[in-house]
Amino acid sequence: MNTVVTPGEAMDAIHDLEGTHPGFRALHAKGSLYRGTFTAGPEAAKLSSASHLDGRTVAALVRFSNGSGDPTRADNVPHVRGMAVKFTLPDGKTTDISSQTARLFTASTPEGFVDFLRAAKPGLGTPLRLAKYATQNPALVRTLKVNAVAAKIPASYATIEYHALHAFRWSDASGGSRFVRYHWVPEAGEHFISLLAARSKGHDFLNDDLDARLGEAPVRFTLQVQIAGPDDSTVDPSVAWASDDRVTVGTLEIVGLETEREHDGDVVVFDPMRVTAGIEASDDPILHFRSLAYSESVELRSGISRGPDAPN
Repeated sequence: MNTVVTPGEAMDAIHDLEGTHPGFRALHAKGSLYRGTFTAGPEAAKLSSASHLDGRTVAALVRFSNGSGDPTRADNVPHVRGMAVKFTLPDGKTTDISSQTARLFTASTPEGFVDFLRAAKPGLGTPLRLAKYATQNPALVRTLKVNAVAAKIPASYATIEYHALHAFRWSDASGGSRFVRYHWVPEAGEHFISLLAARSKGHDFLNDDLDARLGEAPVRFTLQVQIAGPDDSTVDPSVAWASDDRVTVGTLEIVGLETEREHDGDVVVFDPMRVTAGIEASDDPILHFRSLAYSESVELRSGISRGPDAPN
């Protein structure tokens, strides 16, 4: 296994697995942007002094996506789904949450993740490579079991939970702090469809369904934070937390398609390392590597360097 991996090597491994699709994100290539608002509840400010958690309603940009790097992947097949949210802070800056239907990451380090991608590369040797990887990384079996729900096909983007896989330190105005993980819970509840039922669904049925729902009423999610217990790892996203202490801290209301962004060179990046005062990234190596990988992906798909203003 590699001891050091670069963002370029990660992109190469993703493209070997998913194919190269110029102009699109390396993963979660197929997605749509929506606009909405976020309003924090009274418990939020007790846990963090972040400005978007003080109860004011702030603008939110939301992207729902299929996890594949193939922008032509149909919605009616099993795959991880993503939900990324960008909050506009009162001072005009932004902070992001990146979440997905998987509950755990497949590896604890960037090197382990890239080795998994290489093992999964399609070909005659794939089963042998994956078996070897699983033998050397027994945690993979555990994460696959926990993440089984991510392989289910949701009835809608609006009827499935999304989980941010990393830990963040929330600090309150009194100097107290705690580590949390984020969970988005749909107001409509969780609903899935069978593989048989999915066959009758259209290629883009998840987007079509969400647009139809928004034509009738806003779609809402509550944001819950799971507070780490004393023995829960804050640096390994492949390990579940024992703590079941969850606090509802706000409501996201999605109202319609966002049609103004990602045109004429506008590049939108949802980076979990883009935090704000009152929220601090943990030392999770995967979390920090993601920001570097996103910068590599942005430059590959758009030719634009994120520059010194990108989170680091």
